[in-house]
Amino acid sequence: MPARDVLNREQIQEHLAQLPEWRYGLGALRTVLKCESSAAALDLFSAVGALAQESNHHPDVDWRYDTLFITLTSHDAAGRVTARDAALARSISKMAHAAGVTPRPELLRTVEIAIDTDAPEAISEIWRTALGYKVQRDGSLADPYGRGPAIWFQETQSPNVNRFHVDVTVPFSESASTLEALTSAGATLDHEHAPMWVVATDAQGNRLCISTEAGRDD
Repeated sequence: MPARDVLNREQIQEHLAQLPEWRYGLGALRTVLKCESSAAALDLFSAVGALAQESNHHPDVDWRYDTLFITLTSHDAAGRVTARDAALARSISKMAHAAGVTPRPELLRTVEIAIDTDAPEAISEIWRTALGYKVQRDGSLADPYGRGPAIWFQETQSPNVNRFHVDVTVPFSESASTLEALTSAGATLDHEHAPMWVVATDAQGNRLCISTEAGRDD
């Protein structure tokens, strides 16, 4: 039975107003929690796991020494955000606050690799087979275990000479400082599609996009 508690963007924003340490990006609620030590992070990881078991709703958690990267979506809602995700986010935040954990949402980064092509169907299966990925609803490829970057095919009749570029999704609240730092590092910025994405080109013509959740549909 499909989930009936899927949240639209307006509802997600209403929840986020009460969850200042969480951000919405690439269809998920996300946060970063920095602990005093690796042991403290592992304790928090265990506590989040127990909370997830109790609620029968399981987040994706990446433990990196003293820091936890947490992503919330609902698998029974085709990977969309539901009221259960918002409820679990509130519980995790309450637990983290009680433990004296520092939220660091400005550290959020999600990397995807884009390939310019005039025929996605001619190459998609090769990449899927090599990587062991699964095909998403939009035709992109994703690591079923969430370890590697997603691959998506930017269909165009005039592929760029450099067909590969990296998309880096950051919270909109952090995008201005990221773009300023890129300018200082020598990148040329194209703001045509801002705030959804800004194309940054390095001194050798290689491109990357700084993407945000702003201006996107559900």
